[in-house]
Amino acid sequence: MPALATALESCDMLLIDGLHAFDFTCDDTGLVVECMDGRQLRRWTFTAEQVAAARAEGNDWLLADAEAEHRLVLMSAFRAPDEDEDEPELEAPADR
Repeated sequence: MPALATALESCDMLLIDGLHAFDFTCDDTGLVVECMDGRQLRRWTFTAEQVAAARAEGNDWLLADAEAEHRLVLMSAFRAPDEDEDEPELEAPADR
């Protein structure tokens, strides 16, 4: 499996050309990325061959389609734990 496709499996969000994108899918057919840019829906579609040809540049990926080269930055979202294990449970005040 190509390196970019592998990296996308553990990615929660990405920057594409400086825009945050949470809605993307990468499978055997390629990569599809959608995000809102103001009121405009932006959509990028890359074939599996284009994803395989992507090249790493530091922490970024350069990915070309028929029109231009795009810069991807893969990011992981911060997630709050399901349970707050560090916080002590509050006890009801004792009757006096």
